[in-house]
Amino acid sequence: MTWSTDDIGDLRGRTAVVTGPTVGGIGFHTALELARHGARVALAGRTPAKLDAAAEAITAQVPYAALESLVVDLSDLSSVRAAAEAAGALGPLHLLVNNAGIMATPFRRTVDGLESQMATNHFGPFLLTGLLLDQLVASGAGRVVTLSSQAHRLARSAPLGDPRARRRYSRWRVYGQTKLANLLFTFELDRRLRRAGLPVLSLAAHPGLAGTHLAVNGQLGGTEGRRAAILDAAMKAIAQSAAAGAWPGLMAATADLPGGTYVGPGGPGQASGRPRVVGTAPLARDEMAQRRLWETSEATVGLSWP
Repeated sequence: MTWSTDDIGDLRGRTAVVTGPTVGGIGFHTALELARHGARVALAGRTPAKLDAAAEAITAQVPYAALESLVVDLSDLSSVRAAAEAAGALGPLHLLVNNAGIMATPFRRTVDGLESQMATNHFGPFLLTGLLLDQLVASGAGRVVTLSSQAHRLARSAPLGDPRARRRYSRWRVYGQTKLANLLFTFELDRRLRRAGLPVLSLAAHPGLAGTHLAVNGQLGGTEGRRAAILDAAMKAIAQSAAAGAWPGLMAATADLPGGTYVGPGGPGQASGRPRVVGTAPLARDEMAQRRLWETSEATVGLSWP
């Protein structure tokens, strides 16, 4: 099938939560298109200032946009719990897009004693999804879309050990493991939802090579300065736009697809192009790894679900 944003359809009456909606990024363009098609969109990000900037930029293009804000730092489990409690005011949820993430950052421990990439990219979204599940069920047709990456193919093993244990740190190896974790989570969640008979689908997507600030932030810790400008320009020269990078997630969020589907760009190497259903590395389909990561995640965040 050839998909475009014209296929999104009328989303009036539906409520979506999108994490990581920083202006210009994939989450921003995801929220923009959902709002353009009539959805009420809750922008979920780390600071009120960034959320206000995203809301202003969306409203400039979609004056009728129905927007809400949720402050959440996915690397901080207490912040995730507070955001989920605040999200209760939104009522039934039709869509949760787990988009926010960090890439190949220097080693840092979070307030919960977790490595920051794994905390932000996996454990935070795992907890947020679990805490919002009742609202997703209440909509009668909920959907969870989790953003992974082709970098999941870099992982040689699943992250199944003690997440607070000290070990040698390789920023790209760990990033690949977090993106593998996103897929292991997606497929295990899909299986558990079907087993429980709940009206929620779990899908995943990856953006291909998209021109965002993610790589620059990861390598240099920010987007200011000459080195950041050079790296940012180099990325954008070889990558598709962030708007195009949002297409696979939007297709996963709105197309008539079964749970457990993975969507990515359809061009060479899945780097760019119109979105389509794509495959994964074999390790992502390892059901034992999926189950073990789920059990480890439940123990880590202190929530057993569904």
